[in-house]
Amino acid sequence: MNSFSCAIVTFLLLFIGCSARRLYPLPSDNVTTKKPLQTFRPFNVAHRGSNGEFPEETGPAYLRAIEEGTDFIETDILVSKDGVLICHHDVTLDDTTNIAEHKEFVDRVKTYEVEGKNETGLFIFDFTLKELKTLRAKQRFEFRDPQYDGKFPIITFEEYLQIAINAPRVVGVYPEIKNPILMNQHVKWPKGKKFEDVFVEVLKKYGYKGSYLSKEWLKQPCFIQSFAPSSLIHIHNQTDLPKIFLIDDVDVRTQDTNQTYAEITSDHYFNYIKEYVVGIGPWKDTIVPVKDNYIQTPTDLVTRAHAHNLQVHPYTYRNENQYLHFNFSEDPYMEYDYWINTIGVDGLFTDFTGSLHRYQEWTSPSPGKVDATKLLQNIAKMIRKFEISIRK
Repeated sequence: MNSFSCAIVTFLLLFIGCSARRLYPLPSDNVTTKKPLQTFRPFNVAHRGSNGEFPEETGPAYLRAIEEGTDFIETDILVSKDGVLICHHDVTLDDTTNIAEHKEFVDRVKTYEVEGKNETGLFIFDFTLKELKTLRAKQRFEFRDPQYDGKFPIITFEEYLQIAINAPRVVGVYPEIKNPILMNQHVKWPKGKKFEDVFVEVLKKYGYKGSYLSKEWLKQPCFIQSFAPSSLIHIHNQTDLPKIFLIDDVDVRTQDTNQTYAEITSDHYFNYIKEYVVGIGPWKDTIVPVKDNYIQTPTDLVTRAHAHNLQVHPYTYRNENQYLHFNFSEDPYMEYDYWINTIGVDGLFTDFTGSLHRYQEWTSPSPGKVDATKLLQNIAKMIRKFEISIRK
């Protein structure tokens, strides 16, 4: 390459560098301007945050998920003794906090009926917010990195919403109305309010409103989810935010209406529930059954849901080998490819947001994103054409 060609390469590389990192801000770089939510590919839903790395439903788990490219941060909402909405999956605190180290709470062990079965432990609704804030989260699974155990506190629903609102780009929230019957039994609010009412009030307080894909919704995206259809119906007239009906395994009845899996996945029920929800969130093994760790022939659940204009957001995708079926050769990218391109789901709940984001950026990159290899190839072509014209 002659010296003139070298100069051209240098100029092009400098131009690329400057375009990637401007020396001064443009007028459009207002602090209120954020990169919008992508809507052209299935949603990447950070299941309890990036909990493959950090303890679930903690601030750092959600911040990491945002950093890794998630579209939505997902959480479960329960209630403290004094009526504060809390981000926590289990109704007990035993498995994902260090409460066993707090001897002052040893006398709080209780037994309650939870979804038709007796459960013993330290229940979240027997502790005030102040008491809950003394606890620290830990990993649910022993095979996950424990280095962050005991470091991060439980967060409130409001703190969770603030994480999404303060993100450097538009990040949606995906809160679940968790165990509403149990919460309403053990926590009371003034003026006869229910758990679901307070849940919606908090969302409204932070500006969450609007139907799916409306201008208001795209500004602050939110899906409301629940396994309890009666809760979703109860809030129907309180908010037009889109709702997702969660569906458990084939042998589990609904916690509020005692309906079977067959009933709630029938065309008749889909035709009914679609008046209140925009989609369903099934356990993924009910869509594609598994036998001896091999996936079997898919059911028609997704096809029928789509026929009723219902989105399908299955749960939960995990990178560890024990969760990857043999068909996928212990490769999470093969699993994502199968569910997105063969099954055709509209969103995925994953513990490993970064993996899903990388897969999607490789296979369906964000508009306007320039691949570095292709860019260098184009530069090389420009140089060759220029050299040929010089020789002529």
